[in-house]
Amino acid sequence: MEFIVKSDNYTLVVEHLQNDMKQQVAAAYRQCRLAKNLTQSELADKSGVARPNISRFESGNYNPSLDMLVRLAVAMDMNLEVKLKAEK
Repeated sequence: MEFIVKSDNYTLVVEHLQNDMKQQVAAAYRQCRLAKNLTQSELADKSGVARPNISRFESGNYNPSLDMLVRLAVAMDMNLEVKLKAEK
């Protein structure tokens, strides 16, 4: 997700928020995979997502599609829930 804005400070804030969110999502998926006692290879087999893509996603070096997130969740017998929350 990229935004074109006039303020350099705003751009930096958005990029920082994007990176934080990407790391949080990747960590949550990794925790779920480990809680299910699945290896990346096993998850790849169950989901149809290539193992290198799972590895790059979990390490924060891959921006997954919504389709990939759903496939991984379903393969772990989980649902994906996306919420937007108002800032405080």
